Amino acid sequence: MSTALPVYRNLLRASRLVFRGDTVLLNAARANIRQGFLKNAALEPTSPEFVAAVNHGEEVAKILRENVVQGKREGDTYKLRIHEETERGDNDSVKVAGKTLSAGAGKCCSS
Repeated sequence: MSTALPVYRNLLRASRLVFRGDTVLLNAARANIRQGFLKNAALEPTSPEFVAAVNHGEEVAKILRENVVQGKREGDTYKLRIHEETERGDNDSVKVAGKTLSAGAGKCCSS
């Protein structure tokens, strides 16, 4: 349990940062975090499942902090609440990735 508590706290802090000002989403995120940790509470700290659950929690906190922003509609536009930990890029990887896709070879999402 020694490594789970810091991850739990990190997730709560990340959710508080991302969902600041939105009580409904903040409470839902906290409940989801709590539920996930209670579900895995019986795992032994030496088990591979415990390590996987801790790693998953760390990854979720990182994604929340760096990649999730809230938008609020203001007329026809949205105002984004970008915080200090939001990942900002120059979109070069998006421009390059868009060129490698082959459109016209069929439907994109068909199976």
